[in-house]
Amino acid sequence: MKKIILASALAIAGISGNVQANNFNYNYLEVRTAIGPEMTGVEFSTLFTDNSHFIVRVDSQFDSDYDLAGGIGFNGPVNQFVDVYGQLLIHQVKLTEEAGGDSNTQAEFNIGLRAWLTNQVEATGRLGRNDDSSVFHAGVRFHSTEQLSLSAETRNNGLYGPQVTMSVRFQY
Repeated sequence: MKKIILASALAIAGISGNVQANNFNYNYLEVRTAIGPEMTGVEFSTLFTDNSHFIVRVDSQFDSDYDLAGGIGFNGPVNQFVDVYGQLLIHQVKLTEEAGGDSNTQAEFNIGLRAWLTNQVEATGRLGRNDDSSVFHAGVRFHSTEQLSLSAETRNNGLYGPQVTMSVRFQY
């Protein structure tokens, strides 16, 4: 099943020949905070081809824990308002002392859509797996300028459980 999902995602990203370019910026630095449980994170993404980008992110509850992830993302236009995107990430995780304090390495695969609702508002959704846990992300992003956007999201990264997050993204 995982091979079918991966092959489908790569095929969708590769057959978008009739559309000129991506509809969204994949060059950004994002700072986010979450509640339930509290968490803070930073994410950096930069394109290295038109349809692929590098991603590095770190999240922590500041309780002697961290989730450091890095990898490659893919992206491609579906039509003039929607992009399909996904990520293949390797996580280095250190859990809180309350959760056992263990350190381990995990793999994540996710795929989703980004869609323009208006000129300045985008909706995002993403599903995937992080080791044996599910990954879910859905939200709305307001682009106040071409360089700055704000978002409200619900997410589950497979480690901290469901959370409500707010973020600011600086695009370059």
